[in-house]
This record gives sequence, structure tokens and C-alpha cells, in this order.
Amino acid sequence: MSTELEPQFPAGVSPPPCPLPAFAVPDGSVAWSGEKTEVWARTRPPLWVPARTRPLHLLAVVPGGLIVGFWLANFVEVPAALAALVPLQLVWTLVRPEVVRFSAPALLLLLAWFGGSHDVPTLVGLLAATFTWAAAEIRLSKRRLQRQWALAATEGVTATVPDQVGPLRRGRFLMGFGAVLTVVGAGMLSAVSGWDVATDRHEATLVGWFVVGWGLTTSLSGLLGRRRSAALRGAPVPVLRVLVRDGADGDAEVFAADDMAALRPLFTVATEQWYDEDDEDAEEAEKRDGRSERDALLDAVEGVDEDDDQPGPLREAVLYGLPHDGAEIVIVSAAETPEAPGGAGGPVDLEKPASAEGGAPAELVVESSSGPVRPLSDRTVRHRAARQRAGAKRHTVHEELRATAVTESRARLGDAPVSLRRWRAGWPDWSAALFMIAVTAAVGLYPDGPTRYVLGGLLGLFGVLTLPQMLTWRITADRSGLWLSGWGRPRHVTWDDLATVRCAGAVLTVGSRQESFELWSVRAERWRWLERKLRLVHPYERTAAEITALWQEPSLRPEGEYVGRGLPLWPLSAVLAVGWAAVLVLVP
Repeated sequence: MSTELEPQFPAGVSPPPCPLPAFAVPDGSVAWSGEKTEVWARTRPPLWVPARTRPLHLLAVVPGGLIVGFWLANFVEVPAALAALVPLQLVWTLVRPEVVRFSAPALLLLLAWFGGSHDVPTLVGLLAATFTWAAAEIRLSKRRLQRQWALAATEGVTATVPDQVGPLRRGRFLMGFGAVLTVVGAGMLSAVSGWDVATDRHEATLVGWFVVGWGLTTSLSGLLGRRRSAALRGAPVPVLRVLVRDGADGDAEVFAADDMAALRPLFTVATEQWYDEDDEDAEEAEKRDGRSERDALLDAVEGVDEDDDQPGPLREAVLYGLPHDGAEIVIVSAAETPEAPGGAGGPVDLEKPASAEGGAPAELVVESSSGPVRPLSDRTVRHRAARQRAGAKRHTVHEELRATAVTESRARLGDAPVSLRRWRAGWPDWSAALFMIAVTAAVGLYPDGPTRYVLGGLLGLFGVLTLPQMLTWRITADRSGLWLSGWGRPRHVTWDDLATVRCAGAVLTVGSRQESFELWSVRAERWRWLERKLRLVHPYERTAAEITALWQEPSLRPEGEYVGRGLPLWPLSAVLAVGWAAVLVLVP
């Protein structure tokens, strides 16, 4: 791409933020900077108070809470429904400190009533309840201070959220997902009520109550997010002028209005960008409903590709709503790159006033939070900066390896015509599948009695839904396009409809311009440090490079037509399900 018209900046000097048009800034709005942001930043909770929670953090602490709960139920004879409060208390501390204010005193009373003064599980439970109560109270008090300082910084200026923010969708996915978890937990409680073995019944009952509690917590999170997001609509809300950019992890990073070098992000927030509905079908808009919350959850679980993703450019923005831990906000910012007015998929245009200067309306980005505001501590900022610097170095190395993959792929394709070209699962997929099978067998076969069937059944269900694609995925290219393996008949995307072929981290993705075509992807773990050290090119990188070469150079495409169409994946899934069920029953 030509860069003759792009301004050049000396090394170490950041370009100025993308400017926000004057008509998009509410009258009288104040820049959030200087002492106003410093006093707000000083209200962050101490480091030992958990305030930035990812799903992986929950997965790390929940097993410990369940172990203490099992101990209380089996040895201290605490009822399973009450023992489930221990792991739930840890979950609430991380995601819902409002609940801890009431649950911690109740848990302390229950442990004091049922437990003995020298019982180790009771002492651990009392200590955990006290710690979580203190952490929650500190976090809530800091939240109130943040809200007060942010309100003072606005100097009383308010404005109505732009109409382009779209309908209220926040919380739908979380409330639905929480309802599903609650039903699953209730089903577990109903299923184990007739078990004869007391120990297994207590453990399964505790897990059932925990799943019910987690489901209710998820629904509560969705409900609170929805209420707070709804409060931004309609009535005028406080506004602040800030700077914003898209972070490397996909969340929006908000900076003080005078932090032109983007040295110190104040907080991050997951956002959903709103587009002009006039250029989209209603069906497409409905498909996005709830997707932001789901994608944010999956991204947090899977992680992001630190070598590929870099922060976006800094942009001027207006913040609607008071920023504080757990808040919901709306951000109106300048677009990173100009798009043709009315172009599908581009940022929305706020209507320019008739009295303003002539010309096409400036394009803006309107985003609403799809997750809560999470302030950043100084230590977190330092770690993020260090990761970004290290990621930039790794990015350079991997760009070199990708360039090597492209060169080698073009040479491997050659100029001689071929009938078909195929790509299929290889050693990364097989090694990942073998590891998954080993872990599933070790965990699923460890318990005895009915617990094995419950735990083993859940793990087996996950395995039969992921292993077939991991072991036998294949892509076939012919003169018309690509044929991608699937659960039923192979899916077809023509060369003209092909939209993306990308290897991002551990995921190989193929997308189409057709709305009916769901994104096709496969995943296999990879070890970046080993690839850098040995200068190895991952097979997914080669596959993406070769398909891209065929896509961009029609002369390289195969001349034949794929007739066999391949086999579906569901028979292998059925075989795996039957085999795993036999293992659960026959292995002692």
C-alpha cells in the first residue's frame, strides 16, 4: 500500500489523536485530565483486592472452593446446599462483590454453627469468608469514591446519549446462559436425589447447588448490566472528553484527555460497536444480538494472539456515563480510518448540523459497553506495557516466519496445473487431541460410583464435539472454490465469495461473504517460543499462505472438480461416544 500521503513521525514520537468533530462534542463538556484523573486514579483498590476478573481466574479458584466444600460436607456434616456457599463465595468476590456484603456474614454464622473450633475446614472457611468480606467492602467503597470524583470532574455537564447507540441488548446472553446453567444444576439435583451412596450423593448435590448458584449469579450479572446500560438511555447523563484506542486484547482503553502519548490507560472496557442499520438487513442486526458478550467471554477464556494484535491509534472521544469499577458507559469517538458515507460495515455518521461547514459529515464510532468498566492499577499498566514491548519483538520475528511461509508456499505450489489441492489435520492437531484424550481419561475415570458417570459424561460430551474436527479436518480446493469438512456434508465457498483466510494464533479461519456461511475454524495449540527458537513455520501458517496464494492468483488454482465431497464428521463422533461410554462402564 502506498504511504506517500501519510504523515511521517520521528522514532519515539506518537502521531496526534484522530480528531473528533466539534459538532459531536456536547456543549460545555469538560476534558478529563490533570488533577481530575489523578484523584480518580488514587481511589483504585489495593492490589490484594481482586478487581479485574477473567473467566480463567474463576476456573482457577473454583476447584479449591469445591474441595473445601466437599470437606465440609463429608467430615463436618455441613449440608451440601450450605457447603456450596464456599466456592460460590469465591465466585461472588471476583464478579459480584454486591452479593458478598450479604453472603459473607451468613457464611460466617453457618460455619460457626456447624463447625468446631479446631476443625481445619471450618477455620479455612472462616478465614476465606472474612477475607472475601473485607475485599468486597473495600472494593465497593472505592467504587463509590470513583463515582464521586468522576461526577465532580464533569462540573455538572450532562448530555443525552446519541440515538445511534441502538437498542438495548446488554445482558441478554448472560441472562440466557445463566438460566441454562440453573436448569442444568436443578437437573443434577433431581438426578442425584435417589442415589444410595451417601458420599457420592453429597458431592454431586454440592456440585448441583454450585451450578445453580453460578447460573443465578450469571443471570444477576446480566440483569445488573442491563439495568445500568438502560439508565444511560433517555435522560441526560454526565459526559467527559477523553482519549480512547482499541487495545491489543480487543477491549477499549480510555486515557486522560491530555495523555497524547498514551502512557497511562485509566481503565479498559469491552465494547460493542454500532453500525448504521439502514445499510443492514434486520436479520443481520438480530444475529449480532448478544454476540458481543458471548465473544468477549470466549476471548477471555481462549486468550488473544499477543503476536498479531497491537493497539490501535489514539482517538478523541466523548464518554457518556460516570466511569467507575463495574460501570456501563457509551463512547463516541473519531473513526480510525475514513469510510465511504453509507458504506456497509463502516462507522455510523452522526448527522451534521445544517449550520456547520459544508462537506460530507465526519464519520464517528459509537460504542456501548458489553462488559463492565475495569480500572487499571499501576502494576497492571507496567505489565501490559512490558507485554506490548515483548509482543512487538515477537511480532517482528513471526512476520519474518510468515514471509518465509508465503515464499515457500508459492514455490511449493509451482506453475504446473493440478487437479485438486488438499490440506488436512497434521501433527499439531494430533498432539492436541492426544493431550485432550489423556486429560479426559485421567479426570473422567478417577472418581468411583455415580460421580464418574456425571463427570465422565460431561467430559465425554465435550470430547465428542471437538475431537472429530481436530483429528480429521480437511480443506479441498478445486476450480470453483474450497470444500470444508463439517458435521454433515462438506461446506462450499467459491473463490469469489471467499472473504478471509487467516491463521491468528492457534486458530485457522476461513470466512465467506455469504451471510448463510458460518465462520469455519480449527484450533490446535502451538508453542510460539519453540517456533521462534527453531525458526519453524506452523502448518496452519503454510495452509493459510497457500490458500491465500490460490485466492489472489487465479492461475494457480486447480483445474479439476471435487466429486467425492468427503465424509461427514458425525459418524466419528458417534463412534467416540460409544467407545467412551464403554470405557466408563467397563474400566474398574
